[in-house]
Formats: sequence, C-alpha cells, structure tokens
Amino acid sequence: MSGETLIVASKVKAAISAKECNTGGDAVDGLNAWVHWLIEQATARAKANGRKTVRGHDFIITQ
Repeated sequence: MSGETLIVASKVKAAISAKECNTGGDAVDGLNAWVHWLIEQATARAKANGRKTVRGHDFIITQ
C-alpha cells in the first residue's frame, strides 16, 4: 500500500532530528503509507459529498 514516495525523506529526517530523536529505517516508509491512506480517505470523503475537489477539511478524521 505504500506506493510512490510522496514525502521528502530528508525533510522528514531533519524534522525528527530537530526533536532530538533518531529516524528508524522504516519510519519514512511508514509515514509515506499513512499519507497514501489519508489521500484515500480524503478523496472518498470528497466524492461522497459530490465533489471532485479535495479540500483541507477532507483530511480531518472525525468519528
């Protein structure tokens, strides 16, 4: 499910390093998979609301 890389690994590693933590070998892949999942959820929400345009609030998960 991870698919094409959508994030910049060096930026992710730098952000983690700035918080004084190390980046595991699978961290970037895990984050990339999560981004793909978020896109799937957001596009499904937009379509369910009769839109083809994904908006910022489509990424908000409410239960």
